[in-house]
Amino acid sequence: MHTSSRGSCRFRLLPALSATCFAAAAILPAGPALAQITNAAGVRVDPQGVLRAQAVADAGLSTEKRKAAIEALPGDLQKKVPLRKVALSRLEAALAAHAADGRGIPDEIGKLAGLTRVQYVFVYPAEGDTPGEIVIAGPAEPWATDATGRVVGIETGSPTVLLEDLATALRAFAPGHPHDRLVGCSIDPTKEGLAAMQEFLRTTGRVNPKASADQIVAGMKEALGEQKVSVQGVPASTHFANVLVEADYRMKLIGIGLELAPVKMPTWIELASAGAVAANGLQRWYFVPDYECVRIAEDDLAIELVGRGVKLCGADEVVRSDGTRLSATRPDKASKSFTEAFTRNYAAIAAKAPVYAQLRTMIDLVVAAAYLQEHDAYGKAGWGAEKLRDEQTCSVERFTAPTRAETAIHAVWRNNRLLTPIGGGVTVHPRMALDAPNLIMDEKGEVHAAHASAKDLPADGWYWD
Repeated sequence: MHTSSRGSCRFRLLPALSATCFAAAAILPAGPALAQITNAAGVRVDPQGVLRAQAVADAGLSTEKRKAAIEALPGDLQKKVPLRKVALSRLEAALAAHAADGRGIPDEIGKLAGLTRVQYVFVYPAEGDTPGEIVIAGPAEPWATDATGRVVGIETGSPTVLLEDLATALRAFAPGHPHDRLVGCSIDPTKEGLAAMQEFLRTTGRVNPKASADQIVAGMKEALGEQKVSVQGVPASTHFANVLVEADYRMKLIGIGLELAPVKMPTWIELASAGAVAANGLQRWYFVPDYECVRIAEDDLAIELVGRGVKLCGADEVVRSDGTRLSATRPDKASKSFTEAFTRNYAAIAAKAPVYAQLRTMIDLVVAAAYLQEHDAYGKAGWGAEKLRDEQTCSVERFTAPTRAETAIHAVWRNNRLLTPIGGGVTVHPRMALDAPNLIMDEKGEVHAAHASAKDLPADGWYWD
């Protein structure tokens, strides 16, 4: 464990959230390319727990559906607002009241009154007879469910922050002594699969030098087999875990050319040259946050989540014939260009493909939850989130847990050379965002002012503008 300090406040290094995924591309002699998915809208997990790409003709919302969704909401939730506040203990009380009499969770509770981002976290300590409170705040708008089942804001298309994701983050960083905890997921080819892949790549040209792209793709997929999906720190059957896996899996599809990039940008498969990549090279791409993402008030009672969002990084490895992996000595320029382009365009990509906006939300939530635990916000507010942490009251384990992933392989025609797998993941270390060197001081007092302006909670209700 490491600590750092700012004034009288000490910051403890907190758990990691990580993920790994795997896909493959092959470059083959000249000829036609496999078709790209132009309307991929997500992933699905079949009843056997296998993760597969999902496509729909149109994930958008019709005018009629938008109008019906708005009219179904309470009047004060029918308009977009720049800052909506949600009092967490009052939200929990409303949730518990509905659970106690057998009513289902109202949509406005499940969708956190339409928040599309957690921008602020405010802590109000209990004072005498005045109870304390923890408030989250951010932009909000009316919402609807699109054709893929994703809940999005009607005006901007930004994904709505969900109660179940908030609850999952709070459970990972529950009240009590701060602890280091790994939260993450991985999608990994087996060592045996990598060895079989290497053998296939070595022998396919000798056995059948005129093999078609389809034959080679089929052989590569058979050699690799399905990959193992594992989740740590949060239940694999949660929406939270599914977002991490989907964002990583689809980023790989973009990189190898099986899903069109949402914005104009170079991809690895477009940039890679057969002569520049080792035949046994493993390109690894993984998401990390912009860790300078927390602006903190001087009294430590409020934070603002800022920063440009998420970065895509790359690392090169070499796969041995027995399937083991080592760091490569020669960097891949195409991989570097792809990761830099993805990072540079992340905001625009997230605006077009909502899963990447959801990935940022998951990062924001886990950083916010780690902050609450680190600063004993629960003790100061006199609230322990008992109902939000209770699966019977607030169910979050409602998805089929992914246990295996279908290997994605794309063959393109270029020169007489095969390129081998691509891997990577998502890695989030909340402790880095809370470590003193990464904290952004509230020099102009803007976070403190926002905290003060939200202090006067309404007499009733759990959200207000």
